[in-house]
Amino acid sequence: MSMNQFKDKAVLTDISGSKILISLNSDVSYDSKISSYQLKNFSFRLLSSIYHSQTHKELSDLDLISLKLADENGYLTNAGALLADISPIRYSRLFCTRWYGLSKASGVMDALDDKEYSGSLVALLQDGLSFIRNNTNLLWEKTKEDEIERPEYPKLAVQEALVNALVHRDYQDPGSEVHIDIFDDRLEIYNPGGMNDGSIVQELDTNYVVSKLRNPIIANIFQCLHFMELRGSGLKKIKDAYCVNYRSEKEPLFRSTPTSFFVTLPNLNYDIK
Repeated sequence: MSMNQFKDKAVLTDISGSKILISLNSDVSYDSKISSYQLKNFSFRLLSSIYHSQTHKELSDLDLISLKLADENGYLTNAGALLADISPIRYSRLFCTRWYGLSKASGVMDALDDKEYSGSLVALLQDGLSFIRNNTNLLWEKTKEDEIERPEYPKLAVQEALVNALVHRDYQDPGSEVHIDIFDDRLEIYNPGGMNDGSIVQELDTNYVVSKLRNPIIANIFQCLHFMELRGSGLKKIKDAYCVNYRSEKEPLFRSTPTSFFVTLPNLNYDIK
């Protein structure tokens, strides 16, 4: 790589000691910036498998360049580094905990289950959804004709909330991770990074939040994989999932600060006899 390719860039060393090239142009998103990681040293088997199942097309190196996961010189963008099978960005992690009771300090025991995941963002999504499935329960409501499945959390709401956390988190904050915390009465998902436009979500009508993407390349990949839409409808979809066949007072809550975002999903079966 020639020195001209480093123009308008600074070198940032992450916690693993690896170097990432950061553009000094504030108009360039973090996920589009070129890293120091070479494409030839990384695989994208998981991404390729899901991409093929959704598009019926193979994912070639030229496709990775077209999707802005790598550049013509053979270097990964930060998006590519985050989506590689073994992501070299070590602070891209997911912490999952099933707490005992209603808080992190119940006084009886700390946690019933506790996992830490790393790797591709696609793997983090799969692992997080699997952890939630393994730590939540189903009720069955009997009717005259059939039995109706009543999960504690609507599947669509859970997936949408976790996708939003992974896609929209601030990856320039190496001191934090995405967290899933499950309590008896609720599920909470936290990600570093507030609203990308600086607004506070609890001051907005979440039915009409306009999408302003912090990581547009990652968002585009997740859209290609049919994990999300790019129309800014994520929060509304989470709320709508709770309105079907469930009590209206059980409404998801959204809270943000300039540096963090929280989603709280109520347990729909909590307190049901």
